[in-house]
Amino acid sequence: MDKLHLDQHISQQFNADLEELRTQVLELGGIVEQQTVDALTAVINADGELAEKVLATEEEVDLRELRLDEACTQVLARRQPAASDLRMVLAVARITRDLERMGDEADKVAKMAIYLVEDGAAPRGYVELRNIGNIVHQMVITALDAFARFDVDLAVKVAHEDSKVDQEYKTAMRELATYMMEDPRSISRVMNIIWALRSLERIGDHARNIAEHVIFLVRGLDVRHASVNEIEEKLRGPKK
Repeated sequence: MDKLHLDQHISQQFNADLEELRTQVLELGGIVEQQTVDALTAVINADGELAEKVLATEEEVDLRELRLDEACTQVLARRQPAASDLRMVLAVARITRDLERMGDEADKVAKMAIYLVEDGAAPRGYVELRNIGNIVHQMVITALDAFARFDVDLAVKVAHEDSKVDQEYKTAMRELATYMMEDPRSISRVMNIIWALRSLERIGDHARNIAEHVIFLVRGLDVRHASVNEIEEKLRGPKK
């Protein structure tokens, strides 16, 4: 199992700076994970109050993103890191960006919950929401765990799950499109479910991005835009 061993430095403050970046990312990840869970619960239960709670968290997520960006900039400017230290800072910056975008997508799901409260529950799509939402939620947990542990095996697991989400999403879209053609009166309400599904699928994409950043961090391999098979083939090559 691949693990990352960050360079040890004469400067204890440098070690502390890197550990603080890691801690802040995991804290942000915990907030975004809860946003995802609450948004999914809100849309399934048409819970407007819970949806408003998700939306109220956006400001904190944005503020933490700005603070992490600034912290990464300061480390780069003061320490001029190299090797695994530089990869750590770059990975933190990239993961932070994906977490913020996850939060944006969770907000969109929450807004669909509010629309469903106002328009009435949709006649179809809740089973698909629950199935895809549960997979995506686990992807977020696993991606953050991969970063916390510097664990490439967990990162690859997330990539596999993303392929599953993509297939489930395509199947759900076909079924819901067929249903709307059969019952045009349901279109507006079913579309709220479709937009929520779309946002969940995008959260899964961002979880996969985080997994790819972990692979870059630990192994120094850029696996963006690569298939799962291509990722595994690259990982079987020489370690860097």
